[in-house]
Amino acid sequence: MLCLFDLDGTLIDSEHGITACVKHALARLQVPVPAHEELRRWIGPPLRHSFAPLLGHDADRIEAAVAYYHERFDTHGWREHEIYPGIEALIGRLRDAGHRLAVVTSKPHHHAAPIIEHLPFGAAFGRLYGPHPGSAHSQKAAMIAEALADFGAEPADTVMIGDRHFDIDGAVANRVRGVGVLWGFGDREELEQAGASAIAATPDELAKLLSAS
Repeated sequence: MLCLFDLDGTLIDSEHGITACVKHALARLQVPVPAHEELRRWIGPPLRHSFAPLLGHDADRIEAAVAYYHERFDTHGWREHEIYPGIEALIGRLRDAGHRLAVVTSKPHHHAAPIIEHLPFGAAFGRLYGPHPGSAHSQKAAMIAEALADFGAEPADTVMIGDRHFDIDGAVANRVRGVGVLWGFGDREELEQAGASAIAATPDELAKLLSAS
């Protein structure tokens, strides 16, 4: 089976790094920082999507905010994450069982690559898919389609695993089974409304779901 994993909120808890970079960008633009719960919802969608309403959909200010975000992310933010408990064991079990693994993330490829490379289980992933740095939209559907082609995998033998509706939306668009996880930044209602075929509360529960496939 081809197992496609989201990164933020699925493999790693990147809340501190992402929110700190958002705060840095807004401070540089002298824009008030939203409440913490609002900032948590920025984890998953493309940055431009999240900055737009806060900056009056001003294209120049949005691009400046993204540049300031990356200014801090490139030096500090990419290191500011924790691996969720149980994930390393899960990836090891899937790899040892012969499943093919890849990462499909909303992070631009050049930002996600060093994170994956530094994960103790990063070598288990055959490929990494990230959107174009200039994209303002979720490209999960297009990246999942690319993964299916690259691996020569059938949709029926593929699963997309993630914590937000963007992951499930991309799976549904490709007739791939979408499995939601509850330890990240989405919730059960969001995942169910998007059409998740199953939802796992823990990595161990996810392992059991995948082994039953």
